[in-house]
This record gives sequence, C-alpha cells and structure tokens, in this order.
Amino acid sequence: SMVWAASPGMLFGKSRDRSLYPLNLSWVFGYNSSLAVHSLMDGEDGVVLYVSSHIVVIHDILRNKQFLLQGHSNVISCLCVSENKRWVATADRGPDALIMVWDSYSGVPVHTIFKSHSEDGVCAIAISQDAKYLVTISAATVQKVCVWRWTLPSEKAICSIELKPEFGHQDYVIFNPQNPHEFISNSKTQMIFYLWVRQSQLWDENTAWLLSPQTFKCLVGQFSQSVFHFNNTQALTGTSAGNLVVWDMDNPRTLPEELPPKPHGITATKVVSMQKESLTVLQVLDSCIVTGDVKGEVKFYDGQLRLLIIYSYDKVGPIQSISFSKILRDPPSALSGSSSSWSDSSNSVSLTLNRNFILSTSDATMFHVATDSTNFERIMQEAKKAVNAIACHPQEPFVAVGSRCGLLKVWEYKQTQYLVSRIFTEAGIQCLSYDPEGCFLAAGFTDGSVYILDAISLQSICEKFQFSQGPVTHISFSHDSKYLATADENYSVIVYKRVLQKGSRCWEHLAGLESHYKPIRSILFGVHSDSTEPRLLSLGEDRQLVEYDLKNSIKDHLVVTHRDRLEQAAVPLCLTWYPQLSTESFFLTANNCYKMKLYNTTTKVCRKTLLGPTYGSPLEKIQILPKTSCADPQQHYLVYITKDKVGLQMLPIDGNPHRSSAFICHPDGASDFAISHDGRYVFTAGGKERTFMKWKVNLHSLDAAAFLGGEDLIPFYNLLDGGREGKFFRELEDYFYYVQLCRQGINTLEKRQVSTHVPLEEIPSVMRAIGFYPSEEEIEEMINEVKFSKYEDTGEEVTEINLGDFIKLYINHRPALGLSMTTIQRAFQVLGYDNKKGDKVIDRGDFLSLLQCRGEQMTEDELAECLTTLLCRRPRKEESELDTCDPTGAAALTEEEIPAEITAEIFAADILGLPIAE
Repeated sequence: SMVWAASPGMLFGKSRDRSLYPLNLSWVFGYNSSLAVHSLMDGEDGVVLYVSSHIVVIHDILRNKQFLLQGHSNVISCLCVSENKRWVATADRGPDALIMVWDSYSGVPVHTIFKSHSEDGVCAIAISQDAKYLVTISAATVQKVCVWRWTLPSEKAICSIELKPEFGHQDYVIFNPQNPHEFISNSKTQMIFYLWVRQSQLWDENTAWLLSPQTFKCLVGQFSQSVFHFNNTQALTGTSAGNLVVWDMDNPRTLPEELPPKPHGITATKVVSMQKESLTVLQVLDSCIVTGDVKGEVKFYDGQLRLLIIYSYDKVGPIQSISFSKILRDPPSALSGSSSSWSDSSNSVSLTLNRNFILSTSDATMFHVATDSTNFERIMQEAKKAVNAIACHPQEPFVAVGSRCGLLKVWEYKQTQYLVSRIFTEAGIQCLSYDPEGCFLAAGFTDGSVYILDAISLQSICEKFQFSQGPVTHISFSHDSKYLATADENYSVIVYKRVLQKGSRCWEHLAGLESHYKPIRSILFGVHSDSTEPRLLSLGEDRQLVEYDLKNSIKDHLVVTHRDRLEQAAVPLCLTWYPQLSTESFFLTANNCYKMKLYNTTTKVCRKTLLGPTYGSPLEKIQILPKTSCADPQQHYLVYITKDKVGLQMLPIDGNPHRSSAFICHPDGASDFAISHDGRYVFTAGGKERTFMKWKVNLHSLDAAAFLGGEDLIPFYNLLDGGREGKFFRELEDYFYYVQLCRQGINTLEKRQVSTHVPLEEIPSVMRAIGFYPSEEEIEEMINEVKFSKYEDTGEEVTEINLGDFIKLYINHRPALGLSMTTIQRAFQVLGYDNKKGDKVIDRGDFLSLLQCRGEQMTEDELAECLTTLLCRRPRKEESELDTCDPTGAAALTEEEIPAEITAEIFAADILGLPIAE
C-alpha cells in the first residue's frame, strides 16, 4: 500500500494530477495562527505542517510546494503530531465532527473516527509517545474525555469519563512521554491528572487543582500549557503571570493491575517565578524545559529550572507554538549579541541545543530559527484578522487580497510568488476592485474611506476619499474606467468620476444617494444597449433594483432613472449580467429561496424562474466565468459562492441539478471570491478564517457529470417524489388529462379529443391540485414565462403547455425545500400577539381583515367562497356533510368553524387542512 511503502520526503517527489473535480483546491494562503505549526523536515527539506480552515497543509517552504490533506467539513479545532513526525491527528468542531489520523509521509488518511463527540466536536487532542493512543476532550458544556486506540479498526473509545463543570473548560491535554496510561489536562484555572488501566476504566484521579493567590501567597495567573517533567516525578504548568507551577507526584509511579482505591499523592508544591511576561508555550525537549512567551522570547532551562539560553528577536510577536527538528546539528559554541545569551551551566546542554526549530506567533508569522547561528528567518507572514476582500487583475496573473488588519498583498498566482504589499494602519480593508484596464486598484475600508492605488506599486494616486459614513461593502469600476461606484453599510451608493484637471487625469467625488433602506447586496456596472455609456445598477435586501442616470448626474446630485421591485416575498441576494445566449438580453439574480431569475434588461420583467443550486445555503455572490482558450465557445459557466461553498453552474440554467457542482471552501463563511482573467482559477476569501484559497477549474469534469445525469426530462423525473414510476407522477398525469375532460365537458357524449397539451389558464389549477399553492403574482409569472418563451424567435405567443414542460415549470417554481411550517409560524410571530397561554395567536376578526386588506387582497366574496370551500369539505360535528356549500352561509360557518384565537397550527391543520409533521 501507499502507507506501507511511504518514506520521508516522497510526498513531493512526483507530481500528482488531482484535477478530478470541476473545482480542485490547488493552494491555500494563510493559516490558523491559534493552532500549532509543526516542523516535519529541516535542512535541505524545509517542510512545515499547519492548519488552514478545514485543510491540513504540508508546505515545502524551500521548493514552494503544498500538499493538502482534505477530509474535514468543519474548521479544524486542534491537531497533534507523533514524536517521529509521521502520524498527524486532527479534529474539528461542528456538526458531524471527525477525528482523522493521517500519514504525513504519503498524505493518506489512515483512520477516521465518526461521531466521536457528536454534540460540539473536539477542543483538545494529544497522541502518546508510542503513537498508539489518542486522547480527546470534547468542546461541549459538560466535557467528555476519551482515550482511543487508533491503530485498531474501531470507532469506539477504549475508555471515557465526563468532567464536572466546576473543573473549568479544559482546553489543553498531553500524554506522559514515559507512560501512555497517564495524561494531564488543564483549563485556565484548574489542572486534572488522569490514569487509565484497561478498557472502560479511566480515572481523573480527582485532582482538579484550583490555585488562588492565598495558596502560595503570590499571584499564580491563568494556566496556559502543562508538561510532565523528564524526571517522571513532577509536572509543570505555565501561567499568564510568568510562573511555573510545580506538581509533585508519587515516586515510583508503577502501573497497577487495578485502579487504586484512592488518588495518587499529587500536590502543587511550589510556584516558581520565571519572568514577568506571560508564558504561552511550555515543552520538554530531551533534558531541557523550553518556554515561549508574549515577548517572543524562547528560553531553555535545565531540570532544576536554571536558565541555560535565551533566543530572542525584536520582530517576533507572542509565541503560539515551538516545533523542533528531528535533525541534530552541531551544538552552538559561542553565541553573542542580542539574539541569544548563555548562563553558567553544565556542558550537557550541548546535546539538547542542537536542533533548529519553527516558531509560530499569534499574529500569523512563522520563523525558522537555526540554533548554530541564532538566525531568525521569517518564512511566512499572513493576515492576522479577517480576509474579506479579493480581486484579480484583468490582464496579468495577479491576485490582490485585503484584510481587516489593513494588510494588502498582491501575489503572482501561477508560480505562487509574493509580489508587493502595503499596510494601512488607519482601518481594515473591506473590498477591492481592479479597473478594466488594470491601471488602478480601488480599496474600500471599514472606516468608510476609499483609496485609489496604482495597481503595481500600491501607492496612492490621489488623496483618499471619505464620503461614506459606514464601512464600504462594495466597490466597482465602469467598463471604460471613467466611473467608480461604492456601496456602504448605511445603504448609500456613492459615485466617483475620473476627470481631466490641469492636463492630467484624476478622480473626484461626483455624488451619493441613500438609495435603499436595507443592506445593499450588489452594485453592477454595464453598458447601455443603444450607446457605449456606462450603466449602473444597485440591488438591496429591500427587493429594490435601482438604476442611476450617470450621464445626467451632476456634482452632489445622483439621478435615479428607475426603481423596480424584483421580488414579492423572497430576498434577492446577488446580481450579474447574463451572457447573450439569445436575441433577448437578461440580467440574473439569485434569492434566499434557492431560486434564480432572469429579468429583461430593459423592461425589468421577470422572464424565467429557475431552481438554483441547493447546497445548504442560498447563493451569496455570482459571476460569469470568463472564456478559456480550451473551452467550447458556445458553452458558458457561472461561478458562485454560498455561505460556505464555492461552485460552478453550467449555462443556460434550466433547473437540472446535475449541471451544478459545489465544494466546501470556508466552513466558517466565505466572504468574497474572484476569477482569474483567463477563467482558469477561482479564488475564495475566508473572512474570519484569515485564509484564501486558489481553485483550479476543470470544465470537462462538470460536463461529464451533467452528461451522466441524463438528458431531456430524466433529471427532472428524479426530482419528483417517487420518480418517473412513482405515484406522484401518475397523479400528475391523471390531473393533466382530467383538465382536458373538464374543458370538453364532463357529461358530453361526443368523441374525446385527447391531447398532450393543456391551455395555459389551467396551470394554476393543476399546480394547486398537486400541492403547490402559488400567489397571484407567481401565477402571472408562470403563465407569462410560457406564453412569451418563443416570442423573441417567432413573434408568436404560446397558448398551451405539454406535460414535460409542465414538470419543468413545476420543479423550477415550487418551494425548493417544500412546504414549511416554520414559514407560517414566522408570519404569526409578526402578525400575532401572545394570548394568556403564551401562544402566538391572531384574532379571528384581524385574520379576516388581513386577508382582505393586506398583501394580495381578497374581496369579501372571494374570501367567503374560499373559506366555505375549505371548511365545508369536512363533516360537521352535528350535521351531515353538505353536497354543496352555500357562500351565503360563510359568516355563520366562520363563527362555528374558526375559533376566536387562531394559532399557526390551527390555521395550517384545521383551516387549510395541511398535514403537520410531529
């Protein structure tokens, strides 16, 4: 097997083509600086391992290569590496949390534990010295500690125990290197010692120590990390006050046959003041004790806690982890200067201080430290706050990334080379955009300021603009680079214009307008169909599409030409221009109900409603993929991101789910994405994960998936309950032909004319008969969609629809997730009040008034007929069921059948007659 034959260094020995999917992760930028970074190889093979979001990255620093270990669907919360650097164990937090063990030599996952801590996942993990056992601590409120023998094909823990809440939230754990049956964990205030003997027996020795200033008459501080002393009779804990707590244990500590009747003698004997600064890292290396602190200093002590050597560098921030190389170097002879200093001690330390090490800091910087020269080499510096902004150069293979910490970096993405950066200290970067000519890079900031930078040097070409009162959320250039538009959190759109002053081009503020009353989701530049003038649109969560007249706008006066309400109930989330696939021009929107809609660019009339990708959350942003040289010139694709996924969609959109594919990119939330100018790469920004990722596009894979999904109606049949041979489809056929019987007359004796089509006017009746209850506006959109489907090509209206087209219409228009009781309950939360029982109810009179006065208003006659039909279809308690329902009896029927206070459950079950899931 690959694992059996694996050896150190083979991971990067040969190139592997992993382009199996429509989108293939090829590089990860940034990392989780709150987790440890591990040195796997040193010297000529400088390989480090770290975590980025839900990915484990094995990074060959010298050769500039990455190998990505993918398997987690949630952000990885903790990891550990075996003593020989081969086995890597990772765990995550969230739904369906996993524990995975990887072979770092081959990159193969060798063991996966499902449902380990199903509630909240894992917050701490450690691997024993012999690499046979894992210990995990859950992240739940009531924590559970489990020991696993991962080398056996079992997903059950050897033993486990629940911790008492008064022990505090335990967030660090480590095995005794000399005894895999012992381990310790600590919270910020308490330490727990554990001993396990055989299967199902785990004991926390009941030694959860809480040290107060009165214990040793000094400030102890909060606990950070703990270790077992190499003398095997003591344990040490570092604290935020710069102290080491020394714990004494029984000696000798032999493993008993049974758990002892009472705890071993474990006591905190003293607190040793090491320094003033907080200790963040504590390790044991051979015969040395190593500490790292918030000042960035690494100190080595002997077993008696006597200082041996200090490694320091003024550009190192608070240390998060220290990882030592396995390769032994020549010991340092004479070190001087500010980088390190010796204390008088035994020469035996020379056998220990001969390993280079990797430092990682909490401000997302890594250093390689060579012990023979005390050289601190910075090997990586990434964003230390959320990465929200990303943009690709329109002509060159450059990608610009902005962070909330003010760091702006530009990368050459084909060779993955860092090019240039700039740090803005006043505010964080929220959005970025290159102009179409590639000369300018515009940046919007969290303080409302806007910078226009030179695209190469990142130097400002004019003074910053400060016209937004809140963070700038969107920024975009017009096609001719004459206009720049921004949107901010105060629902305002602000336009800047490029003008000629004193013989040179410069930018000035044109005008701004608070054009929405809810958050703005998109701003979009285009070109007028009858000219080359720029066209500007903005779309908000208020469902308003606002179009601006840039040509007639003057200083401090932004002219609006149109305001159109796009949705009735759903909330539009994103907007883009649709490719010219027919004679009619469209723009495309996606809403929070998983629907995508095509609107005529001139009339703003909805021309088509389609089922969009349904991958757990609605589409947040969409862009058309630029054409690649190898792609079919007739085929177009759409790139999108959801809350946590990035995906590809084939065009034209038709509701076929096999024409779309998506992959988890940022489990904690994708904030933005960009596409390379040649359409070969997609870049996603991870927001608070502080990472961004490069995805290689493979269109042939998506084409193959769409082909295998079936042609014509086959994919749509599979979306029906029971499929083509199911009961639902047979009922639909029956309704389809029943409509024809009704049109020809039920009691006629004439010869029947059986057709494969029904008139468009019958669409609402059939839809309601099969359980889809569209609003009047939705009915109008459905009928118009079919009626004008061929108008642009033939100039004629369609008057009837066949069964196949009806199924597509039904699939695309019905609620994507089916009928939801939650929707009705939400309406009662808004419209109702709390009764004496604490239930949300609507008064019967208010209920009837709302139906006649709000939304799609019903007339009194329509309401009477509707309620009579609904309430008469069931037998009355004291009367037989009427053959017909008299509308004039609606008032009396209402009094009898509808209670004075209506709950959501009464409305759904008793009035509408809908089944309610228990």
